[in-house]
Amino acid sequence: MCDFMIIQRQDYIDKIRPFVNKHIIKVLIGARRSGKSTILKQIIDLLISQQIPEENIVSINFEMSEYFEIDNIEKLEKFISDKTENVEGKIYLFFDEIQIVPQWEKLINSYFAKENYDIYITGSNSKLLSGEFATYLSGRYVELNIFPFSFREYLEYHNIKDDFKTHFYRYLEEGGMPSTFDYNGDNKKLILMDLYNSIVLKDIIQRNNVKNVDLLDRIMRFVMYNIGQPFSANKIHKRLKQDMVSLSVNTIYNYLKFFENACLIYQVKREDIQGKKILKYDEKYYLCDLGFREVIIGNNQRDITRVIENIVYMELLRRGYKITIGKVDNREVDFICIKHNRPIYIQVSYLLASEETVEREFRPLMDISDNYPKYVITMDDVNMSHDGIEHVNLFDFLVDEDLVN
Repeated sequence: MCDFMIIQRQDYIDKIRPFVNKHIIKVLIGARRSGKSTILKQIIDLLISQQIPEENIVSINFEMSEYFEIDNIEKLEKFISDKTENVEGKIYLFFDEIQIVPQWEKLINSYFAKENYDIYITGSNSKLLSGEFATYLSGRYVELNIFPFSFREYLEYHNIKDDFKTHFYRYLEEGGMPSTFDYNGDNKKLILMDLYNSIVLKDIIQRNNVKNVDLLDRIMRFVMYNIGQPFSANKIHKRLKQDMVSLSVNTIYNYLKFFENACLIYQVKREDIQGKKILKYDEKYYLCDLGFREVIIGNNQRDITRVIENIVYMELLRRGYKITIGKVDNREVDFICIKHNRPIYIQVSYLLASEETVEREFRPLMDISDNYPKYVITMDDVNMSHDGIEHVNLFDFLVDEDLVN
C-alpha cells in the first residue's frame, strides 16, 4: 500500500463512532501495519467533517522520523503544550504506537483527568493495557482489536463482485495485510517478508531482549506448521530435543507469549463442554494473517483444511466472539463461540467428501445436549444440514457477516 492511499475500514469506524467526543480513552490494539494508523486518520477526517478545527487535533506517529526525539513524557508534554498553547475548546490527542515512549501511561492518565481532552492511542502489543495502567484506568477506556483485512474487506477493496472461489485462493496465500495490497507476485512476497521481519525484530526481539533468535525462529515455524493442531510447550520441547536443541519448557512458553503479545498468533484453550471447565493442555494456535505462513513455509493450499480453520477463527474474532475449543467425550468441537453470554458451536472442514467425514463433523455437535445454534462450515455447494445442525458454505459465511450468529 502506498503511503498516500487510504483504505476504508468502515466496520471499525462504526464501532468507534459512539465513543467519539466521549470522556473515555479509545485504544486500538493490533499487529504492526494491520491498519491502525489508517483508522486514526479516518477518525481525524470524521472530526474535521464535524467542524472540529484542525488546530485542536494533535496527531503523533512515534515511528515517524520527525518524532524520534520525543523519547520521554516530558518532551511529549512540551510538544503538546506548544502545539495547543493558543487553542480554545476540546483538544483531540492521537498517539500512534505510543508504547515506544517510556511511562506513557502516566501522561495519558494526566490528560484524561483534565476532561477537556479526547484521547486515542494505538499499540502493537496486546499487553499495552496490562499492569498499573489498566488498574487505575479501569472502566475509563474502551479497547478495540484491529485485525488484518477479512475476506469480505479484501473483496470490497479489490471491487470483486463474483467468482469468490478464485479470489479466495488468492486471499489464503496473500493474506489481508493492507500494506501489501498494491503489490503483486514476488514484490508482494518481499513486502510480506519485510513486514514479518519488522514485527519479529521490533515487537519481539528488541522489546523482550531475545538472545536466541534461531530458537525464536524455530518455535514460530513449528507454530506455523501446526496451526489448528493441538500442542503444548512440552511437545515443542520434545521435538526440539530430537534436534539436539537444549532449552527449558519455560523458555518456549515465554517465546510463545512474545508472539502472542505482538498480535502475531492467538492461543485458544480447550474446554470440556460437559464439565464446563477449561482444560490445561494441548491448546491450539492460529495466525493473525496467513500471508506470513505462505512466505515463511508455503503450502497454504496444500494444508487447506487447517488454513480454512484459521480463516474462520479470525473471522469469528472480528465478529466479537470469545472462543474456546470444545471437547465432548473423545470428540472435538472446533469452536465454542460466546457473545452476549450466548454460545454457538462450529465445526470447520474443507469438504464433506464421504460419509465418514460427515459423521466426523456432525457427530460432536449432535452429542451436545443444549439447544444453542450449531453449524458446520465447509466449501461444499450442496447443503447437508440435518438434525438441527446447519451446514453453511464458507464463502457465504465470510461474505455475509450476519450469517452464523
